[in-house]
Amino acid sequence: MSTSAKEVVRTNFSGAIYGSLLAASVVVSAGASGKFEIGPLRLAALLIVTGFVFWLAHAYAQLVGDRIQHAMFDSAEIARVARHEWPLLQSAFLPAAAAVLFGVLGAGNAAATWAALITAIAAQIGWATLASVRAGANGRLVAATALVNLALGLIIVVLKSALHH
Repeated sequence: MSTSAKEVVRTNFSGAIYGSLLAASVVVSAGASGKFEIGPLRLAALLIVTGFVFWLAHAYAQLVGDRIQHAMFDSAEIARVARHEWPLLQSAFLPAAAAVLFGVLGAGNAAATWAALITAIAAQIGWATLASVRAGANGRLVAATALVNLALGLIIVVLKSALHH
């Protein structure tokens, strides 16, 4: 299945939302000891590497799944799938940047970890809200989408806090 010049490139909102949730869970896992032993640069690297591995895994799974429908796939199909799954990896960039920025500004490991977590959750809410707006949802559904994703983010924060005690 090759990409035609007229094919519309659509944002993979589910990949972006999933990637943001993944980034938040990586941050929670990294700070699970409560000692915040992981520094901002190491946290950023962990976010990017985890996002990269999941991006590859999703692209590979998509290609293998497509192979059921198509006998062979070519480099154009591989590139199309890699581009489609890109938002999953891209979702790690902002939380990683937040961690590095806080580190560069001299904030401690705990502040960098919280900055990365809050950034990942904010991105998750933003992606989900944008997806519902682009889908033509009414104002109530857009607000409900934002609130549900805020609740998911708060659950992650509560779990992070619970792991520290």
